[in-house]
Amino acid sequence: MPTISLQVNGKTVSGEVQGNTLLTDFLRQNLGLTGTHVGCDTSQCGACVIHVNGDSIKACTMLAAQADNASVTTIEGLSQGDDLHPVQAAFREAHGLQCGFCTPGMIMSAADLLSKNPNPSEAEIRSWLSGNLCRCTGYHNIVKAVQIAAGQMSGQRIAAE
Repeated sequence: MPTISLQVNGKTVSGEVQGNTLLTDFLRQNLGLTGTHVGCDTSQCGACVIHVNGDSIKACTMLAAQADNASVTTIEGLSQGDDLHPVQAAFREAHGLQCGFCTPGMIMSAADLLSKNPNPSEAEIRSWLSGNLCRCTGYHNIVKAVQIAAGQMSGQRIAAE
């Protein structure tokens, strides 16, 4: 079995993987990072979104071996210690979650959006998150959370309704 080495949440990790090991499985089973959820295994739901080299990807569509020498950020690595990332804090403030299953993928997708577009419109937020499915909400509070985070990250204050 080949050995891969990568940066995960700022730490160098390595491990042996079979050629067909998905990145989701490596993160969850080998590293114990269970915040990356497996919802569908077909890239339809977005529960497994992480960042690889700064871009959001659905980890169920990537082999672990493809991440060799990459920089990976999971939901566990988005915050800085006890300080939540602005998107995480905004999801909490705006009640942008219910059961929480889709939340890590939603947050990771939203954080990537805001890194590329710090002031997205509601339509842009909805379009960007269209690859993430939530079966509990009507998406209103999720979109509001992204708007709040965008405002906080740009120095403006947007209150949750």
